[in-house]
Amino acid sequence: QLVESGGGLVQAGGSLRLSCAASTSIFSISAMGWYRQAPGKQRELVATITKSDSANYADSVKGRFTISRDNAKNTVYLQMNSLKPEDTAVYYCNLDGPFGSMWWGQGTQVTVSS
Repeated sequence: QLVESGGGLVQAGGSLRLSCAASTSIFSISAMGWYRQAPGKQRELVATITKSDSANYADSVKGRFTISRDNAKNTVYLQMNSLKPEDTAVYYCNLDGPFGSMWWGQGTQVTVSS
């Protein structure tokens, strides 16, 4: 199970930190990611982090967002700075584990007002 938290309403230019807690023993050997889906749009990749802490970002968030993980807490984070109205979306946590395991969280709403 993946449980996201930290979403909310923020003004443009503000910051939020999303957290995703995983209740599984395969967390440390899994890649983790954040995706988002805005109304009327397809779900898109925001950032991923491998089990060895290699991070990858969508061009739209590079330099503003930072993904990190704490294997001792089975938690992945997304620090979002300099938020823009176009960052408004439901943000989903993803676990991409061994043997084809793929989990999704329930999503957390992020709304950025102009």
